[in-house]
Amino acid sequence: MLINIEIKSSCRNLNKVRDILKSQNADFKGIDHQKDTYFNSNKGRLKLREGNIENNLIHYEREDTQGNKESKFTLYKTEVDSSLKTILENAIGNKCIVEKDREIYFIDNVKFHLDTVKNLGTFIEIEASNKNNEFSKDKLQEQCNFYIKLLQINPKDFISNSYSDMIQQNNLFSQILIEE
Repeated sequence: MLINIEIKSSCRNLNKVRDILKSQNADFKGIDHQKDTYFNSNKGRLKLREGNIENNLIHYEREDTQGNKESKFTLYKTEVDSSLKTILENAIGNKCIVEKDREIYFIDNVKFHLDTVKNLGTFIEIEASNKNNEFSKDKLQEQCNFYIKLLQINPKDFISNSYSDMIQQNNLFSQILIEE
């Protein structure tokens, strides 16, 4: 199981964040059109990410709190157009689908996502990763805090839950409006 310290924030000016990342010589990996299918799970969240850059089955556990939060996760590299999605849908059912365009940047062990999420808006995620067990949790927290300041992210814009939770809340709200 791997560990990240991460934050998610709404972002009204992706261009400003992009310019700051470029000024720091961030390694731009590309724009990934991602479709995340979230499945029913007894513990944590389980999603299948299908993209043109990243394709993984991901199980993760993370508290829904604002600001820096620890995420414990396991990745399984998948093949494009495999039957895995059908198997999971038939076996455990899906909760929702999140579709987004994600710009991916790296500075050392820190990954940055500039996300435009269908029906939700624009966001930034910062993930300080300990994939090689090089860093303590305190160091990962320190890295997140540094980039929060550098990218001028207002703590009022932090988001506590996942895109899937927000999509489900929007769907529930829409359903209530239809029923009224």
